[in-house]
Amino acid sequence: MAPLLEGRRSGATPAQTIGNIVVSIVGTGVLGLPYAFRRAGWLAGALAVAGAGAATFYCMLLLLECRDKLREQEEAEVEEQHGHQSRCCNHTYGDLGEKCFGRAGRYFTEATIILSQTGGTVAYLVFIGQNVSSVFTDAGLSPSTVVLALLVPIQAALSFIHSLSSLAHFSILADACTVLAVATVVKQDAELLATRGAAGRAAVAADPRGVAFAAGFAVFCFEGFCMTLALEASMSDRTRFRAVLSHAIAGVTAVYACFGAAGYLAYGDATMDIVTLNLPNTWSTAAVKVAMCVALALTFPVMMHPIHEIVEARLLAWLRKQHAAGGVVERAALQASRVAVVAALCAVACFVPAFGAFASFVGSTVCALLSFVLPALFHLRVVGAAGASAARRGVDWGILGFGLAFAAHGMYTVVARRH
Repeated sequence: MAPLLEGRRSGATPAQTIGNIVVSIVGTGVLGLPYAFRRAGWLAGALAVAGAGAATFYCMLLLLECRDKLREQEEAEVEEQHGHQSRCCNHTYGDLGEKCFGRAGRYFTEATIILSQTGGTVAYLVFIGQNVSSVFTDAGLSPSTVVLALLVPIQAALSFIHSLSSLAHFSILADACTVLAVATVVKQDAELLATRGAAGRAAVAADPRGVAFAAGFAVFCFEGFCMTLALEASMSDRTRFRAVLSHAIAGVTAVYACFGAAGYLAYGDATMDIVTLNLPNTWSTAAVKVAMCVALALTFPVMMHPIHEIVEARLLAWLRKQHAAGGVVERAALQASRVAVVAALCAVACFVPAFGAFASFVGSTVCALLSFVLPALFHLRVVGAAGASAARRGVDWGILGFGLAFAAHGMYTVVARRH
């Protein structure tokens, strides 16, 4: 999700920053947590969410420490050369990659961000397709039909809107609908638990594969990791950001754990990969599903924005080499690229078998690289080289090794399942 609250010109307040952090992290993934808990067991699932939240928070701090160290080094160099301090430089995630490993580091970092963003957008499409088809079961609409017949034309038309400011209010609508859907599910969970108690067999822990599935899904749910540096830079008093971040992550983690456990305890082994599909087919729940799907469809162009930026930059460079940039040709090529990317992602979404499995795969591979491997690698390069303690370097190496092993396991699971 895009940030919900805009800070004042002097910077965002702590309350605004908490709102921005929560909106950047929380997305549709939360509605798949009960299924992840079904796969792992309620206790193992809660521990997986807590572990993912703690590791994400720690790696966010690593990024901030890397940026602070680079800023100190640059200010010292400028002061030594010119005798005055430089202006504060706000490095992006890609900037850190370039500072640490040159142009290759920037390309790899930005490619990982794009792959993560692509996974999130495809998950949006799968989510919308499954929910809309569940509402209009009598019409015989399959999720693929919804994506191809409805979403491709709508998203192709919305891709003509290039201004993020024109789309920003749709993010607020989507967030409000997500809260409404979560509240509806919680109400249904409470009613079921009050009348019949925990449904069926409420497993405490499942096999290790289920725990790995839940861990991957939990990592996927902490989306917005690459917004860390921008959120810190937007705050008026940056010294308070770490405390604000810790409160926000702790709150989100607690909500995730409670929501996932409650959904699983309410539906047991019948829990579906999107918990809204477990809701009874009444007009009120159907209205909630449709409203959320409409809001997500309108928010989809915001999610696509960084992808379009990368594709269009490469396309413009190629057109200029061909001496075809400028005028009608350039505008037509850029718009055609937007429609083509949207159509390609919709086609991919049609082949995704289930929302839960896909989200866990994205979380355990691309998101693991983005959230754990790169921050640890950058920290070793920037802070470790400046004389970090052996214990800090050991923690960095541990996170790096775990992230790589986690990503390898996620890839192996998908390959093994196909064979």
